Amino acid sequence: MSDSQAAVSQAVAKLYDTYPFPPEPLLDEAPPGYNWRWYWPAAYGFCTGMKPASEAVRILDAGCGTGVGTEYLVHLNPQAEVVAIDLSAGALEVARERCRRSGAERATFHHLSLYDAAQLDGQFDLINCVGVLHHLPDPIQGIQALAPKLAPGGLMHVFVYAALGRFEISLMQQAIALLQGEQRGDYRDGVKVGRQLFDSLPEGNRIVTRDQQRWSLENHRDECFADMYVHPQEVDYTIDTLFELIDASGLEFVGFSNPGYWDLNRLIGQQPDLMARSQALSERQRYRLVELLDPELTHYEFFLTRPPLPRQDWSDDSQLLAAVAERHPCMSAWPGKSFFNYDYQPVSITDAEYSFLMASEAGDRGDRRDRTVASLLATSDLTLDDVRQLQQRQLILLSLR
Repeated sequence: MSDSQAAVSQAVAKLYDTYPFPPEPLLDEAPPGYNWRWYWPAAYGFCTGMKPASEAVRILDAGCGTGVGTEYLVHLNPQAEVVAIDLSAGALEVARERCRRSGAERATFHHLSLYDAAQLDGQFDLINCVGVLHHLPDPIQGIQALAPKLAPGGLMHVFVYAALGRFEISLMQQAIALLQGEQRGDYRDGVKVGRQLFDSLPEGNRIVTRDQQRWSLENHRDECFADMYVHPQEVDYTIDTLFELIDASGLEFVGFSNPGYWDLNRLIGQQPDLMARSQALSERQRYRLVELLDPELTHYEFFLTRPPLPRQDWSDDSQLLAAVAERHPCMSAWPGKSFFNYDYQPVSITDAEYSFLMASEAGDRGDRRDRTVASLLATSDLTLDDVRQLQQRQLILLSLR
């Protein structure tokens, strides 16, 4: 690490020592709900179309902060070994206490920069890197340090900032820095200056309006305000620069975790001529077109892999009939015919779909052979195509016998 990189890293560590982030409260029980991206079977099923062969995996939380993600990773993956690293000693102290209190004591913590990931033993089946790379002095070097730690067939889950949806945030960051002058790096002063600016700007000001629409509730907490507006290092990406980062990793892009946003049909689907023109574009150019036409996206969230990563589309009828079906574990307000799916979106299903999902419930009852698609369809009004739709909607997980 160069002297300039070390200086930036020290400034970032100082911010999170001053304002440990995220500031979620510590609980004496497992955290509520789920994030499917942190649940190995759900993430693997999303990326491959099938349930993983094993849940006894190794998981790395790369840049764990105060351990909010780490805690979920432990509780959602009871068979996994979970390792977490972070640059901030203050944040790590909170993370250790968080996991101790909620019973997530299987997590192992190391005071390490992402740049030093090589010091960790072995490789990992899942690497979680949320909100970290864009705060590094050299994000490419950071992702290149992580990439060798990903096992073949493993998944890396990445979250980085998007420039277009954070434009007003960037303006406020620059304004605070100008007013701080030589006091920049005093993060408590930066929060004070930022609060004063928001209190002073006139009603209808674009920066204020954007903050009220998107961020004001969470930014009541100084930790969140500091992370957003007075951070000493931030890189905001566009599709073009994002794929420069991905290509530099040497890993393979699997896909975005919010594919609905990247569907051009929702934007120009009513114009067949424009849709036809878009087919002449590369996949990355179509992604760029989406973000240009709908610049609300504030971050990119996606998966990378180290090949080979098996994929199954279940187009073969015989394979699908022989597959074991299991209700997707990430559902809220289940059982019922109206509930929230893996992404907390409302879903309504038919009587026949409800009966199929109930019959596919995982558990100790019965033989797995009772949950093959063939056996379930024998007492169902659904068709094979209906089962494919359930899988594509992430309402069931399928596995080969």
